[in-house]
Amino acid sequence: MRALVSVSDKTGVVEFAQQLRSLGWEIIATGGTMKLLRDSGVEVINISDVTGFPEICDGRVKTLHPKVHGGLLARRDDESHLAALKENNIEFIDMVCVNLYPFRQTIAKPDVTMEDAIENIDIGGPSMLRSAAKNYKDVTVVCNPANYAKIIEEIKANGNTTVETRLQLSAEAYTHTAEYDSMIATYMRKAAGLNEKLFLEFDLVQGLRYGENPHQQAKFYGSAEAGSYSLANAKQLNGKELSYNNIQDANAALCIVREFDEPFCVGLKHMNPCGAAIGTDVVDAWTKAYEADKVSIFGGIVAVNREVTKEAAELMKPIFLEIIMAPSFSEEALEVLSTKKNLRLLQVDMTKDESVVNQYVSVNGGLLVQDLDKTTAEVTAEMCVTEAKPTAEQVTDLNFGWRIVKHVKSNAIVVVKDGHTVGVGAGQMNRVGSAEIALKQAQAAGFTEGLVLASDGFFPFDDTVTLASQYGVTAIVQPGGSVRDEDSVKKANECGITMLCTGMRHFKH
Repeated sequence: MRALVSVSDKTGVVEFAQQLRSLGWEIIATGGTMKLLRDSGVEVINISDVTGFPEICDGRVKTLHPKVHGGLLARRDDESHLAALKENNIEFIDMVCVNLYPFRQTIAKPDVTMEDAIENIDIGGPSMLRSAAKNYKDVTVVCNPANYAKIIEEIKANGNTTVETRLQLSAEAYTHTAEYDSMIATYMRKAAGLNEKLFLEFDLVQGLRYGENPHQQAKFYGSAEAGSYSLANAKQLNGKELSYNNIQDANAALCIVREFDEPFCVGLKHMNPCGAAIGTDVVDAWTKAYEADKVSIFGGIVAVNREVTKEAAELMKPIFLEIIMAPSFSEEALEVLSTKKNLRLLQVDMTKDESVVNQYVSVNGGLLVQDLDKTTAEVTAEMCVTEAKPTAEQVTDLNFGWRIVKHVKSNAIVVVKDGHTVGVGAGQMNRVGSAEIALKQAQAAGFTEGLVLASDGFFPFDDTVTLASQYGVTAIVQPGGSVRDEDSVKKANECGITMLCTGMRHFKH
């Protein structure tokens, strides 16, 4: 039995080759792999001794030879194949152990050149993997070091791998080459300015009990490029497995947290914030966010951008929450919260990252793709369009409301007082309806003076301004851009309300 070994990732390959040799296998190797194995005392046959041809073109050509691919592709049960191998003095190769040049790691480097990328496009490796995978009934193909131990165990037990294992390894090899080719195609197409194709790569994170409803099946897949503020690489420290709806809600909360550098907390329910606040620390932020809407937070999700301390944990523990997310939890906080066995605690990387992130939304028969809305214009006094000018305190609250309202389902209205939400109106068919919900919520909580209001869209009529004035709103921020902006500005002047227009809208449809 013969194995051809040529790996970029050399994890465990020496031990694997040593075990194969102890089981009577011959080892054929190339280049750096051959040197490593020989230096480690493993008897190795040089690929050039098999092909009768030297490696050329800086190693670009070394395994592209009939004595390699004939040895891999020939069917052991086909007399014509056997005759062809005998006639051409080709021997069987019974195993290929190959993983590919690190193309993904290469193109991830900020200073990568096209030349660097090209030199990390593997040709011989994918060819060998595909040949071996095609002939899985006779050939074992290995592209993942994690499979070495299982393969050795089967050879020890049976003299060779089982056909069932070889089929699984074949599927894994084709997946490996498909992912590899997809990465290359995406990179080259971007360089060439082509965009009529979209290649996506997602790996299974976990199966889910069900989807939005019990009769819907669901799974959670994560991107290989999952970065900060991502659930795909979050670490769960406690609680039940996440559900489909949990993941949707948690993702929405993380998108809001991303907006803030100062200590911040958001409570979220059904993908809309029900309470949000900045504070002097995590305890202060949590307290204000919770006080903003004690009813809606029941059974909700909480996200903070600071370590959860013991004090914060003790305040959160009595409340029924589904999930708490943070960049870290103190040991004392974990002790407090872990006593609630169903409470999901997620440690999430919240490192600031300004890279462009794509957002994907499936529709029947298609996929919508857009840049994630990560840009939020800072609200400044210079944006004022009314006679009444904003105070510094109002600008601070307007900025806060503006960063929150972009994450509320349109038509969205958020009412703010002293750095925390006091009313949220989401997803109504008209803006006045959303405003009524938010303003009545603020009034019911006892907030009737010095409020600021943020709207995700412009005001086509002055009715929202009129309503806001009746509930104690003194400042409004909105995108502007309606052909009837002057009507709203005029009404604001009549009511003594400060109005700022940002020139940027943030619909969350």
